[in-house]
Amino acid sequence: MGRVTAVTTIIKRTVSHIFTKPATAKYPFAKSTLSENFRGQPQYNIDYCNVISLGNPNFGFDVQKIAGSACRVCARDCPVGAITIVEVDGKRRPQFDFNKCIFCNQCVESCPRKAIVNSDAFELAVVDKKALVRKPKPNSGNEKQ
Repeated sequence: MGRVTAVTTIIKRTVSHIFTKPATAKYPFAKSTLSENFRGQPQYNIDYCNVISLGNPNFGFDVQKIAGSACRVCARDCPVGAITIVEVDGKRRPQFDFNKCIFCNQCVESCPRKAIVNSDAFELAVVDKKALVRKPKPNSGNEKQ
């Protein structure tokens, strides 16, 4: 009698699930709504970054030694070292490595000039891991010196 009851229960459950809505979302075709506090991929705005110019090499002191006085708060506060400072057009800029990033939002909180902001980008699937290293792009020439 126990097997018949178990089989009947299984059949009832199966039939009831045929007429219910699926619990999953149709993800690639229907984008889900993200919460207001969602921490997506950090975006960097080069125009707001607090950097110093590496200057004219004809000065009487070593400019590379004072280059460390650029802001670099984002790289300092990143708990996993996903942000490194690289030189672009004579300026020091942050470079993001999303292979290491844990999306903790610390760089967004630390940036004094709000040059790093959150976005709703969360799709980071790539074939080549080198594509996850986001290098800063040079300015279009409209940055104030």
